[in-house]
Amino acid sequence: MIVIALIVIFVVSLYFYGTKNHTYWKKRGVVHESPVPFFGTEMSRFLMKRSMAQSAADVYCNHPNERFVGGYRACTPTLVIRDPDLVKHIIVTDFKHFYARGLTPAHKWMEPLLRNLFFADGDLWRLLRQRMTPAFSSGKLKAMFPLIVERVQRLQTRMLAAAATGCTLDARDVMARYTIDFIGACGFGLDADSLNVEDSEFRKLGAKILNPTLRRAFVITFKNIFPSVFKYNKIFGQELEDDILFLTKQIREQRNYKPSGRNDFIDFLLEWQQKGKVAIESLEKIKVDGTAQAVHLELDDIMVAAQAFIFFVAGFETSSSATSFTLHQLAYHPEVQKKAQDDIDRVLAKHNGQLSYDAVKEMTYLEWVFMEGMRIFPSSGFLMRECVKKYTIPGTDVTIDPGVKIIVPIQAIQNDPLYFDNPLEFRPERFSPEEVAKRHKFVYLPFGDGPRACIGEFWP
Repeated sequence: MIVIALIVIFVVSLYFYGTKNHTYWKKRGVVHESPVPFFGTEMSRFLMKRSMAQSAADVYCNHPNERFVGGYRACTPTLVIRDPDLVKHIIVTDFKHFYARGLTPAHKWMEPLLRNLFFADGDLWRLLRQRMTPAFSSGKLKAMFPLIVERVQRLQTRMLAAAATGCTLDARDVMARYTIDFIGACGFGLDADSLNVEDSEFRKLGAKILNPTLRRAFVITFKNIFPSVFKYNKIFGQELEDDILFLTKQIREQRNYKPSGRNDFIDFLLEWQQKGKVAIESLEKIKVDGTAQAVHLELDDIMVAAQAFIFFVAGFETSSSATSFTLHQLAYHPEVQKKAQDDIDRVLAKHNGQLSYDAVKEMTYLEWVFMEGMRIFPSSGFLMRECVKKYTIPGTDVTIDPGVKIIVPIQAIQNDPLYFDNPLEFRPERFSPEEVAKRHKFVYLPFGDGPRACIGEFWP
């Protein structure tokens, strides 16, 4: 009987644990999706049946008359934002309430590879953002551009050879290989040559980072459901962490831990290390007199590896998906392809046929083409923020608490006929200045906006 009683107590306790907070939105009178014990409203995502962007889009489409809709990630309350004005409040106007991205568990220990600009929150994010911004200046980009042109020429050779022989190429694979090559050159000073080498080591590294695995899905799921128990389990695993540490250490050793003059991302990190600590006013630590404390950051070997890791991941996946999807659309819209080619030819004629940073900036219609591609299929289909201090939603009496996750369903908003007529039609003219002026600024956010907007927005 004692054993049965203990089992009953355990099961009941487990059930209450798995449903805690599941009345959060009901108590506040907020329209919400119905949660499932342990998984909340994201069961299909945890089971790898839907992506985060798809799940957010489902909520967006299911509630067309709401400004925001409640949900749960396991037992953590989430809020999907449907109103562009409210999106602006969260990511710009009221940023001090939502400076955290909220992608990592809310405890002090942080997986080493996640101590980077994309995943970091609070003071660590602010320190990294301040120091990393100069790496993406127009001057730095111009200095790197010859490295990109060299890879473009290899891509052109590969494509022309395929056309001459009638060979079929997978656009996604080709653009992934090209992107690997220029990320390797601009980020790490490596000549990966993935376009010509079938199984290049850098290509394998990309697959190891980005290909979904059951182990990674398991860790992410259980870190959300049982954060205290699984907080030290690494999402990317020790093997990948060791690979990134070894790669960055090897490159730095080859350069004698000094900038090499290549003007690549590793050179930038070496320059940072030479300068020592960087200081800012804290977002999180306040003195007795109400002023912000000063906080400092010094770039150690782990931090170097973490920044190199996110440079590779963010640059590779976003660029390859955006370019390959746009090529797919151009293949189905030859009239758009012709206009884009005419735009390229017009600009190159002015620059003696030479591709340069300044020439690319003049290719207006080509830019519209890419913007339209990223509208239909943005590389990141959602934005995530986390409430860090109590916040009353403008125009309502609904107050949310720190820890609530905010989701902006970019892909759903950018494909909403309310903002873009016939949204699945590929029409770059939507991005002419006249058309852009007619729209709400916050219905097109492939790079986000506000202080946490993508730092690589203007990267080539």
